[in-house]
Amino acid sequence: MYQPGQRIQSKQRQVEFDSGRHHRAKLGFILMSTDLAAEADFFDMAPRDVAVHITRLKTDDYTTNATLSKHIEFMADAAARIQPDVKPDVISYSCTSGSIVIGEEPILAEIKKGAPWAIPMTLVTGVVDALRELDVKNLVVGTPYLDEINTNEARFLHDKGFGILDIQGLNLETGIEFGTVTPDYWRRFALEIDRPDAEAIFLSCGGIRALEVVDKIEQAAGKPVITSNQAQMWSCLRRAGVIDAIEGFGQIFKCEGRSLLP
Repeated sequence: MYQPGQRIQSKQRQVEFDSGRHHRAKLGFILMSTDLAAEADFFDMAPRDVAVHITRLKTDDYTTNATLSKHIEFMADAAARIQPDVKPDVISYSCTSGSIVIGEEPILAEIKKGAPWAIPMTLVTGVVDALRELDVKNLVVGTPYLDEINTNEARFLHDKGFGILDIQGLNLETGIEFGTVTPDYWRRFALEIDRPDAEAIFLSCGGIRALEVVDKIEQAAGKPVITSNQAQMWSCLRRAGVIDAIEGFGQIFKCEGRSLLP
């Protein structure tokens, strides 16, 4: 029994170590401080023994081209703070609109500056990866954004080679609004904007709760549905070498994405 003043001396032991709980892959995500959806989405989708590490940028709860453009100022620091001792395989900036407004290349360079050991990613890179994997040429897009952002997004996707048959936004201004739109509203909205000549429906924004109804929308529409967090997670997993076919989160997870494997 311990007595005050007694010096503790532990026995020498042969401690057993292994590769840790998350030996298959470690993924890092840089989220907005106002994002109410992505963190839960990532943990829902993560396969067994794959780590999800999160950090957040302090961001204004008002989403415009001007506020989004400021995220790049803190990107390298955010990447550097995502579990540097375990060195994640992939680190992704988890903002669709921000990826478009700032541009993929500047973001990738800043993430690489802060975390040179990781594959740098952006959310919109994952969206393009997923659409190309599914061989989508023409699509419709639904967003929560103001139309100034929708205009940039339409131009970005067009420049990537996709035909935008229609893009409709909810003209919401804040991340809190984005995250409190109900999943069932996203289901109804997706089916409203769908067209027979669209090969896929893309619900854009990492801060919305569309992942929860992606299977229901696919079943009703009879075509693939891409959501921002789903596409990003799929691409990050494939880039880290994880090719699990995960049920419940859309057709894209049936695709191995061989072109993305390390």
